[in-house]
Amino acid sequence: MWKVTFQAFGVLLLAWLLGNFVLGWFQQNTKPQTQHSEQHPSRTSESQDQSCFCHVNLKRPCPFWPDDGHCSIKDCHVEPCPESKVPVGIKSGNYNKYSQAANTMSDVVECQQAKELGAINSTLSNQSKEAFADWARHDDAQDHFCELDDETSPDAEYVDLLLNPERYTGYKGPSAWRVWNSIYEENCFKPRSVYRPLNPLAPSRGDDDGEGFYTWLEGLCLEKRVFYRLISGLHSSINIHLCAEYLLDEGWGRSVWGPNVQEFRQRFDMAETKGEGTRRLKNLYFLYLIELRALYKVAPYFERAIVNLYTGNAQEDGETKDLLLHIFNEIKAFPMHFDEKSMFAGHKLEAKTLKEEFRLHFKNISRIMDCVGCSKCRLWGKLQTQGLGTALKILFSEKEIKNLPEHSPSKGFQLTRQEIVALMNGFGRLSTSIYQLHHFRQLWKEKR
Repeated sequence: MWKVTFQAFGVLLLAWLLGNFVLGWFQQNTKPQTQHSEQHPSRTSESQDQSCFCHVNLKRPCPFWPDDGHCSIKDCHVEPCPESKVPVGIKSGNYNKYSQAANTMSDVVECQQAKELGAINSTLSNQSKEAFADWARHDDAQDHFCELDDETSPDAEYVDLLLNPERYTGYKGPSAWRVWNSIYEENCFKPRSVYRPLNPLAPSRGDDDGEGFYTWLEGLCLEKRVFYRLISGLHSSINIHLCAEYLLDEGWGRSVWGPNVQEFRQRFDMAETKGEGTRRLKNLYFLYLIELRALYKVAPYFERAIVNLYTGNAQEDGETKDLLLHIFNEIKAFPMHFDEKSMFAGHKLEAKTLKEEFRLHFKNISRIMDCVGCSKCRLWGKLQTQGLGTALKILFSEKEIKNLPEHSPSKGFQLTRQEIVALMNGFGRLSTSIYQLHHFRQLWKEKR
């Protein structure tokens, strides 16, 4: 379980570095300054002014049950960035257009499009126009595995992820359990008569070691087994982050964060989890391979000259793309990629129906993230869920990606800026989880 090849670890380490680098993507200064803020107070404001990039709506109401009220613990709070500090290339309103040409020509193109649409729709009623708009929104959502935030919403805020790190906030108990219970019980194709191992909200099962659950799971089709393993892997990854950045001490106005080995053991140790911890970690590696495969598949999209990750700073935009292409080259050399071609490969109609069911279940999970009561947990939960959703969208868009034009905008396949940020940071989080696994292993050896 702990063994990885040298080459695989090289990809993992580069991806971990990429995750940290991408935290600074879409900012004027991509090198994080927060670690040196105490030594260089004069540079703190400049660093913070230039490090805002993530646009997210943390105020969307929970669509499934009454709001519990947001967590009052101070570490749950998310510090938004004032819009005046956001690079012009991000707040221009062209959320799906991240090439320089798309931004500089936007006024001309949009004016021309408005003129054409006006000519076409001049004989249509307002009701018909609205119906067409609804159809267009429906068509645009067909490949989305997540409920995307409306970035034009007045409730959406820019957030600097470097100033809002994912770590243990104290958010736990029934509110947190209800979120994960809803995800597993209502969206993982499981009947209520089958109980998940170690579920704190399920009735006591005595000495049940989960054998009944895994017998049921193995009887499912490949796609539904994959779905469960992805969710379990995501859950495991998030738990590792919380164990690795745990609140160890809080006194004299200064909080100390670091790895909590005992907390990690309670969640993943074979003896303490009746073997469930081992399965959880295997699912984490499985999820890592899935997202690694998605990055491999999407490389041609970013390799095109028309894509330059535009933020307004040409030099750093170029440096970011060079690093990204370097990561893609490392990924291409990885020998053990997941083969998604075996999924949805049966009868065409049945496969199409199953794929749509798969997509809608995952999209529902992305909506459940709006029910998380802790703002910081909600931020990172939404980001990582959307990252996985974007990876799934990529894996099932192979034909569209192969047919992308080299020097003109995409038509059959498109990633929004929001999806790109989530994809890169989500994979960075997975890479960090696996890195932390090796760290916990070393700490446990030293402790023994």
